[in-house]
Amino acid sequence: MSVSASQFLIIGERTNITGSPKFAKALKAGDWDACLAIAHQQVENGANVIDINVDEALIEGETTMTKFLNLIAAEPDISRVPVMIDSSKWTVLEAGLKCIQGKGIVNSISLKDGETEFLRRAKLVLRYGAAAVVMAFDEQGQAATRDEKVRICTRAYKLLTEKIGFPPEDIIFDPNILTVATGIEEHNNYAVDFFEAAKIIKDTLPHVKISGGVSNVSFSFRGNNPVREAMHAAFLYHAIRAGMDMGIVNAGMLGVYEEIPKDLLERIEDVLLNRRPDSTERLVTFADELKAAAGGKSQTPEAKSQTEDAWRSLSVEERLSHALVKGIDMYVEADTEECRQKYPRPLDIIEGPLMAGMRVVGDLFGAGKMFLPQVVKSARVMKKSVAYLTPFMEEEKRKLVAAGGVSRAQGKFLIATVKGDVHDIGKNIVGVVLACNNYEVTDLGVMVACDKILAEAKRIGADVIGLSGLITPSLDEMVHVAKEMKREGFTVPLLIGGATTSPAHTSVKIAPEYPHGVVHVLDASRVVNVVSALLSDDQKPAFMADVTAKQEKQREDFAARRNKRPLLSLATARDRRQKFDWSTVDIPRPAFLGTRGFASNLKSQISDFRSDPANLKSEISNLKFDEPIDLDEIKRFIDWGPFFSAWELHGRYPDILKDPVVGPEAVKLLADAQKLLAQIIAEKRFTAKAIIGFWPCNAVGDDIEIYDPSGIDLSLSNGRRPDALKVLTTFHMLRQQLEKPADQFNHALSDYIAPKDSGRIDYMGGFAVTAGHGVESFAAEFRAQQDDYSAIMAQALGDRLAEAMAEKFHKIAREACGFGKTENLTMEELIREKYRGIRPAPGYPACPDHTEKPILFKLLDAEKATGITLTESCAMNPASSVSGWYFNHPDSKYFGVGKLGKDQVTEYATRKGMTLTETEKWLGPYLDYDTV
Repeated sequence: MSVSASQFLIIGERTNITGSPKFAKALKAGDWDACLAIAHQQVENGANVIDINVDEALIEGETTMTKFLNLIAAEPDISRVPVMIDSSKWTVLEAGLKCIQGKGIVNSISLKDGETEFLRRAKLVLRYGAAAVVMAFDEQGQAATRDEKVRICTRAYKLLTEKIGFPPEDIIFDPNILTVATGIEEHNNYAVDFFEAAKIIKDTLPHVKISGGVSNVSFSFRGNNPVREAMHAAFLYHAIRAGMDMGIVNAGMLGVYEEIPKDLLERIEDVLLNRRPDSTERLVTFADELKAAAGGKSQTPEAKSQTEDAWRSLSVEERLSHALVKGIDMYVEADTEECRQKYPRPLDIIEGPLMAGMRVVGDLFGAGKMFLPQVVKSARVMKKSVAYLTPFMEEEKRKLVAAGGVSRAQGKFLIATVKGDVHDIGKNIVGVVLACNNYEVTDLGVMVACDKILAEAKRIGADVIGLSGLITPSLDEMVHVAKEMKREGFTVPLLIGGATTSPAHTSVKIAPEYPHGVVHVLDASRVVNVVSALLSDDQKPAFMADVTAKQEKQREDFAARRNKRPLLSLATARDRRQKFDWSTVDIPRPAFLGTRGFASNLKSQISDFRSDPANLKSEISNLKFDEPIDLDEIKRFIDWGPFFSAWELHGRYPDILKDPVVGPEAVKLLADAQKLLAQIIAEKRFTAKAIIGFWPCNAVGDDIEIYDPSGIDLSLSNGRRPDALKVLTTFHMLRQQLEKPADQFNHALSDYIAPKDSGRIDYMGGFAVTAGHGVESFAAEFRAQQDDYSAIMAQALGDRLAEAMAEKFHKIAREACGFGKTENLTMEELIREKYRGIRPAPGYPACPDHTEKPILFKLLDAEKATGITLTESCAMNPASSVSGWYFNHPDSKYFGVGKLGKDQVTEYATRKGMTLTETEKWLGPYLDYDTV
């Protein structure tokens, strides 16, 4: 199984005495500050792990390793990433193990000294709780060919896992990256041997990781940095797809595969893939030509840095503009101070060079030449500059007021996520974009009641009010806010946005309740033009006339669709349900019944699922509820597609990385995300918890009765009959009522559960997972530093991790039910849900009623197990959480219920024991009739 580039870990090599002359010089001179600076630079440049090697004839390795590791431990910016202790001497490795913080990596152990010594050292690594790099060496020497690499690694794997119980997930194989293009024919296939061996190892040795020293592959071209960087990037491109998880490489000098010139890339890949017999000669000739064109020598890192920093010689105004456009905040305070010495008032700097730079950003963004992540980085620069000027502006304020010279922002914008809703990533982005364009933004946060929104709008004199929401109950709350704005005499425009909102709902439900302008904003890229038009005396009349005309057309279209396509009666829809021969349907029995919390020993639990459900049954009772899940085990399940959508970069992942328009920015965004994700995991910033459960059940009409699991003996083939079991609770499902073609069904989720009158007991699962504890506090730290980019990134990663957990635990649930143990799916296939079963969620298309969520939470005891709470609108808090059901029927699939008739809503209210009015409130967006 291949690993995606988004999961690849960079092991920084510059604190390796054999990989960095600068580090070697500093270490030999005892210049510890310089050594720490090199380590810090590696982390800043994106290294996820730092490799430390102090092997040198004149250096006392044990003492030096101990001292350097102790110094690193006192540097939080360095110690936040794991350390790889690298030495050919076991005594140096053990000295490092004795003082390392957290989980370290030993580089390396091997079979070259025989099995006895190999296992002795492995036992010590195990005792220290470290992972181990296992080199493809044995008593016969270093493995060079594919088959030798696989043979040695397979032998080592069996010895480690079978003889001493070494966790396979802590084994990192290094199958030897060897130098190509040496002129020696037998070396020509070395890269191909590595790629093929990596794939076989990952396919045949479960849970292991693959690493290697990447710079080895380009050693023939030492002294020609551009060619070496390109070779490393191309090698990694192919190695990652073959299964390589991590590599030792200079994080600050790693090229981008897509940016390698095509003529150079062709020659490099000819060498790496051994595509033609003259590939070495062609690359050597081309490399010499490149070197000659560069003046006889390749550009050093120092020269490269000087080129990149040429803009520092511009005027201070030009420097500020450049920094804003490029999102560079390194020099912003110094440049702002230089400006302050030059300009009469701090306010002049904001209204002058800063706003001039932001106008460039706005123009580029509006023209599609900049993208949202770049704009948010620009905002970070702007905010840091303004924060620096604020104390001086406060000092000037009295004078400015007295002189009548106070500058008014373009407008005051108040924004809030409505009552009961906790999602605010999109809202935060809108606030940043508007602030970049000189609007004064007041963000009230999440779960904000209507009276607070309106009171604050009056207090600050808001020119525009913006409402955001994700869950469907938020739509009804927005209608309420619109009505209250009308009742209290507001005349300012109202903006509506959020994932669950739409132009149609805004037109049909919200706009009629408020006559002074209700506008749906599709995404943050549109908001500046919308607000600008609404606050312009010249533009507003024509803009609102156009909006009003479109909304009237949408209301007419909505009424026409309702009249054109009447719903089926509930009785007819039920008659057209999907029917099954329940005597033949496969009903898998779970390995356990009731709830189970999952904690930090997740991998051993998964192993139990795969090997022996009976063993699992005895082990699973020992699971703890109070230990967090290791997110390092979850990250490979991340689906990065929605991540880019959150940043308004549109395209299918991973194709988006090569998109000619947004590709370069997508690559940068993903790199930033991976860097922050590594920090989150290393520092344990987010706490993840999960609970899943299985219960015996049966369908009774469109409801699903959940039985007390104590009435079931999983060791029996049939257990007790359904009518002999105690009902714990009931889930209530809704059915599609739209008329469909003759060969299609009107689905309800209850169709996938065996009816009670079938005489067979079925099993239904439920889950609640969160990666959200710590997300908001981490984001708040960034906002305190005027860094909205990182704050939004942290929130987006929290959401991705929560969804990854949902994917991971669904896999565990399928394995617990037996049929999942035979899955052999790639990560792409998992993300595309190419497996049996579904996990629909209350409040979403297949069951649009959020009030089923409290029933699920009570059954799971989810709040106690995970810390997830439900708001009054049944939103989950923290926001980076997912919950739902598991349906295992072989034909189960996702669907949308769609519009609902009054006959079903009335009966549904009776089944749930709710009033019709209350039920209609929760199902408002799905009603096919007017409630007034």
